[in-house]
Amino acid sequence: MTGPRYTKLVASLPSTVPFVGPETQERARGQKFAARLGANENVFGPSPKAISAMQAAVPDVWMYGDPENYDLKQALAAFHGIRPENIVVGAGIDGLLGSLCRMLVSDGTPVVTSLGAYPTFNFHVAGYGGALHTVPYNGDFEDPSALVAKAHEVDASLMYFANPDNPMGTWHGADVMQEMIDNVPDGTVLCLDEAYVEFSPEGTAPAIDTDNRNVIRMRTFSKAYGMAGARVAYAIGHADLINSFNKVRNHFGMNRASQAGALAALEDQQYLAQTLSDVRAAKERIGDIVRRFGLEPIPSATNFVTVDCGKDGDYARALVGALIDQNIFVRMPFVAPQDRCIRVSAGRPQDIDLFEKALPLAMETLK
Repeated sequence: MTGPRYTKLVASLPSTVPFVGPETQERARGQKFAARLGANENVFGPSPKAISAMQAAVPDVWMYGDPENYDLKQALAAFHGIRPENIVVGAGIDGLLGSLCRMLVSDGTPVVTSLGAYPTFNFHVAGYGGALHTVPYNGDFEDPSALVAKAHEVDASLMYFANPDNPMGTWHGADVMQEMIDNVPDGTVLCLDEAYVEFSPEGTAPAIDTDNRNVIRMRTFSKAYGMAGARVAYAIGHADLINSFNKVRNHFGMNRASQAGALAALEDQQYLAQTLSDVRAAKERIGDIVRRFGLEPIPSATNFVTVDCGKDGDYARALVGALIDQNIFVRMPFVAPQDRCIRVSAGRPQDIDLFEKALPLAMETLK
């Protein structure tokens, strides 16, 4: 019997995923983690108003979600002071990245990103046959000028930059980002991933300019709004670029409960402020803990702390494994020299208590 007729591209790709989920690890271990501090989820959860809105929407899930995401787009437009036609809603930033790559990337298309940056973007580029060109970090920061220079060099159709950065948690100010935007090559689209921007200091995000055809800004309800499992994100850009998503996006990809929850979460800025305060306190405590054991926290504008272990990637990987053996789920950057670090998500006080007890035990096993 003849099997499926895969395209040459799909046949050539490995069957991998960018991240091994904690559930996969729990099944392999036969035990749940005591503290889930590795996926940069917001353990403080969504606004109670968002939960109520989603619960109220559940009886109507027999209907498809509004394919235009009309109410949410209207609210987001008012929130940002822009027009609804400058916004597209999708199933998380990952879903939007997939649509963006489908629009701009085909066999051999040059694409530029940082070596060691968010791997899911690379996954989408590979899935459409793009030629990925990378530049190294400058210290623990993505390098805007080097990325722009590489985009000019290879005539890139797409360039990816996260501010604040994942996996390092570092950030550039609005002036640096605006300079990068001003120097994007003609014909190149800069995808500015701002998933963590709500956690960042004031003056991190440059002003939104929907007249610029070469920039698309991505935001999410997964992080600060605590709705990672609901899969709601949005992109902001020029109306022509946003309208092009309609050619390729999954028009019925949003469920009604998620749409209702995101709308209620956006309206509850008081709860968001409390979450940001809780995250700041958790990050400060993580920093205090790791310093006590000779490790160094890297200043973070996200909801996680990247911790410099002071050694090499082998040591950091061993420490991640030792923490997992202590029932604490954490992750680490994948590429040297950033792989000298581990990464710990902000957690509730009880989660940080468990991390505090586990860290010295894990480190002791590595001596």
